[in-house]
Amino acid sequence: MFSRVLEVAITVLSIVLCFFVLYEVNFPHLQPQSQLAVFVMFGLVLCFLIYPAFKKLEHHLLSKVINVLLALGVLITCGYVVVQTEPFFSSSLWSPPYIEGVEVTNGVSLGDRAGSETTTDFVIGLLGLLLILEGTRRSIGVIVPLLAMAFVGHSLYCHLSLEYETLPAVPMWLLPHEGQDLRGLVGTTFLQSLGVFGPAAGVMFRYVFLFVVFGSFLQMSGATQFIIDFAQKVFGKSPGGPAKVSVLGSGLMGSLSGSAVANAVTTGSFTIPMMRNSGFQPHIAGGITAAAASGGALVPPVMGAGAYMMLEIVTPEVTFLQVARAAIIPALLYYFSIFMIVHFFSRRIGTIEGIQDSDSETLWSFEALVFFGALTVLIGLLFMNFTPFRAVTGALILIIILVPFRPKLNFSTQTKLQAIGAFLVCAILHYSMLGTDVENPSFRQHFESWLSAAISGMFGTIAIGLLNSTWRPAMLQTFKKSASNGISLVAASACVGIVIGIVQETGIANDFSSRIKDVVETNLFVALIGIMACSIILGMGVPSVVCYLLMATLMGSLLGELGVIPLAAHLFIFYFGMMSMVTPPVALAAYASASLAQANIMRTALSAFVFSLVGFTLPFMFVYRPSLLLMNREKWAYWMKVESGVLTEETRSAAELLREAESAWPDLGPLLFAVTAAVLGIVALAACIAGFLNKPLSVWTRCILFVAAVLLLAPDIGNSNLGFYANLTGGLVLTAMLVLSFRHTDSQASPVN
Repeated sequence: MFSRVLEVAITVLSIVLCFFVLYEVNFPHLQPQSQLAVFVMFGLVLCFLIYPAFKKLEHHLLSKVINVLLALGVLITCGYVVVQTEPFFSSSLWSPPYIEGVEVTNGVSLGDRAGSETTTDFVIGLLGLLLILEGTRRSIGVIVPLLAMAFVGHSLYCHLSLEYETLPAVPMWLLPHEGQDLRGLVGTTFLQSLGVFGPAAGVMFRYVFLFVVFGSFLQMSGATQFIIDFAQKVFGKSPGGPAKVSVLGSGLMGSLSGSAVANAVTTGSFTIPMMRNSGFQPHIAGGITAAAASGGALVPPVMGAGAYMMLEIVTPEVTFLQVARAAIIPALLYYFSIFMIVHFFSRRIGTIEGIQDSDSETLWSFEALVFFGALTVLIGLLFMNFTPFRAVTGALILIIILVPFRPKLNFSTQTKLQAIGAFLVCAILHYSMLGTDVENPSFRQHFESWLSAAISGMFGTIAIGLLNSTWRPAMLQTFKKSASNGISLVAASACVGIVIGIVQETGIANDFSSRIKDVVETNLFVALIGIMACSIILGMGVPSVVCYLLMATLMGSLLGELGVIPLAAHLFIFYFGMMSMVTPPVALAAYASASLAQANIMRTALSAFVFSLVGFTLPFMFVYRPSLLLMNREKWAYWMKVESGVLTEETRSAAELLREAESAWPDLGPLLFAVTAAVLGIVALAACIAGFLNKPLSVWTRCILFVAAVLLLAPDIGNSNLGFYANLTGGLVLTAMLVLSFRHTDSQASPVN
């Protein structure tokens, strides 16, 4: 009975969380801090109800009771922030003057009493921090909570060492600062808007969670199955067809989910059995899946959570379209590299046969209409300069309208009419009551009013889906999946907010960047190597978006000081956080695919690492060659020199120079050269790794191809002419190898070593 009540509570809370985010993002009524407090509250309550303290105690009654008590603690602590922040609760009816000794709040909000919080504030905040640490430990592991506790301990000790001379001073290499006492730390991290309810949770609330809901509804519409069917139609009959299906399917799926592990599990459940049946060894099948899944987080147009983090973190501010534009060529190069390795590897092991036609009747099915229709709406609204959350809401409207007409759901005509009728009634009522409050509105203003009305219509259709007995099971499953997929991100963003709050308050990030800069001086390459190593090590135990958020907070400004375009610097950091998903010994995406392939975990992780090797070179390439990010290096360099005061610009303002730099496309010559060198380098590296180039290759031939790949993929480090001649030499070596290879017509595959 108790378990049944918990299951119902989880379902109801999942629906409420999704509804709250959809409604509050599009029609905000609460204060920003209150919005995030409610968002984190629902997420952590679900976290405690779903994730047990320990796996062995999952079904123990006492454990379930404790989970409920912890969930109630979250309701109290986060609810307290809402009550103390919202003006609605400031009246004497809701918030009478609170007297504790000499402390009187008199209805003053938390934001207005920053630095003078009451004892009750402190106790509530401390309890809230402990609950966040525990919730994060349950959902993503101990690394992020331990890191947050380390920052808290460091700040607290810095304060105590200054206050009590008997304590040893913090050594300079540990970046001492004034620190804060425990009361100040609680105020900064939980009670105010810098920490838990700050930028990290804000991005999750406004952007990421909506895309999680979007992906779940897209799956309910059957569009995810269409992705697999589409990939089969395109590559099913080519050499290594199942593996190529995995590459294409993971690229498309990852753009929707943004999670390497979720991507690996979703596409791997279809493609790994196909690969094994076609002759791929289990660890190879798992490695291909993990490598392909890890790159999806930066595949436009949807992209993953990291892209939306950049909207808040990158300085100067960037738009979503700028991030998507910058990410498109690296994403294509990454998947092209995996595709070529798979192609050559398949030829080598003799996996020439493809796979049978998929069960889908035709490529242009209902599911295809939903998939391409939703992406068209999403991209169209983005190009119309709507915010990402408005754009994804518009795409979600189309999905929800079309879902009742999916043939495989076999809904009755009555259900379809109810869904459309509810949409029209709610949309018309919304428009008739609100409409546009501007005289002589423009088309844009009319369109915004229509879109708002359509959002209200969407809520009506969702309500019908929950009330209709035929549609309800699929709708409940979708909401539960959305909430479940977002819980770990909510908890992680709240916990990372503790670190961000301390960093923002103490300025430790600037000290950290200065110390690192003193070590590397002006050597950008050494700094990039250091950031790569830190990102990979940190990312081994946490989601890539959390790794990016921490590294960007600590080291994002360092690369800018060394002359790197800000967006390129942040993409560099995120790429290596993403690559940590396939870097042994802790490769989470490889672990997930290994379980599906029933393969050895470490062999699978090593295979994934090999198949994704190009991903470790791409960030260096686009940092030194911003044309790969479709950016004009000269204009950005000029703006950065003016901004830093190295140059003076008397005729134009810094803002005008920035707009010019942001909108400037690279010169065609450098772009074509950079892409050509990258493509040829990928071909050389793929042939080297797979051991095949029109025929099986010897060890010495593979070594020569590896040298050619290194030369072709070498960026313009220090001297652009050096990079040019290195690329040219590599191209000549590859050309010679191709000529020698194609002189032999015998391309019979060799057995697997």
